[in-house]
Amino acid sequence: MSTTRLAPIAPDRRAQPPRRSRPEGAAPRGAQTHPASRPYRVFTGLFVFGPPALLVAALRRRWLFATRANRRIFGVFYLLSGLGITAGYHRLFTHRSFKTHPLMRGAFAVLGSTAIQGSAPDWVADHRKHHAYADEEGDPHSPHIGHSGGALRGFAHAHFGWLFADERASRQRYAPDLLDDPVVMAVHRRFALIVVLSYFVAPVAVGLIATRKLRGGLSAFLWGGALRVFFVHHATWSVNSVCHLWGKRPFETRDESRNNSLVALVGLGEGNHHNHHAFPRSAKHGLQRWQFDPTWWLIWTMEKTGLVWDVQRVSSEEMELKRVANERQPDADSR
Repeated sequence: MSTTRLAPIAPDRRAQPPRRSRPEGAAPRGAQTHPASRPYRVFTGLFVFGPPALLVAALRRRWLFATRANRRIFGVFYLLSGLGITAGYHRLFTHRSFKTHPLMRGAFAVLGSTAIQGSAPDWVADHRKHHAYADEEGDPHSPHIGHSGGALRGFAHAHFGWLFADERASRQRYAPDLLDDPVVMAVHRRFALIVVLSYFVAPVAVGLIATRKLRGGLSAFLWGGALRVFFVHHATWSVNSVCHLWGKRPFETRDESRNNSLVALVGLGEGNHHNHHAFPRSAKHGLQRWQFDPTWWLIWTMEKTGLVWDVQRVSSEEMELKRVANERQPDADSR
């Protein structure tokens, strides 16, 4: 089992080009996006506002039964779809932080699809565009640009408002490798089927088996479908909004990313977002022992069992070179 270190770190921000310059090799602006279709807008609205509406209705009618079975269904479904996003869509497909077998690539693509945040090529295109223009003009979901208003408007835009923008990141421009991946595209073509099975069929079936009652199946749908999607969505969206507004910045970066412990807790490690922007290809986002990162624990375990390899890591020397001056430890002469 091999371990791969990251490439040498780029010079710090003082030696880099101005913030507003276009990334080297970027295509003209018009080639980077495509108009959002009407079906996409309908689908997005349905799954952004549908789950909270169902939950409000369930609360009003006292249908939200917090039984032990429902809590377990929620926990298992949340972990599966959440890790599909964090380990699959993000660290594997977007940043290629590790390599794995085609079967595992397909499994991660399916699990990511169950989070109902788009198919892998669409999600990856948006996120790679975010890194290309982080907190600059062109970033699809920065709280600092792309809206007219103050901090609250910026938060709403970065959290979910950007999903309703007129333009979407181009898969051809930002995810051509996934378009050429037969496993990923096979899952992409079945995205709608996976949504139906994971959101409706699977929770109801598990609830019926666990309780042998129709009421148990319907309440399992609320917990394993609507409630689970609601929380997975907001955990992911909080990385875009909260983690570009509030938190710690131990490294030199050209954006406004932050580490936020609360978002790391609900986002399975993704709240260590500033670490990620400092070292995008690192499979490990919780770079310090105290930083919560269960997604890394999964990748580490899979590496030990031979399921993944070429896992990208960042060394302590690389971290020290990029650490901001006031975070650096005193040198030997000053002790």
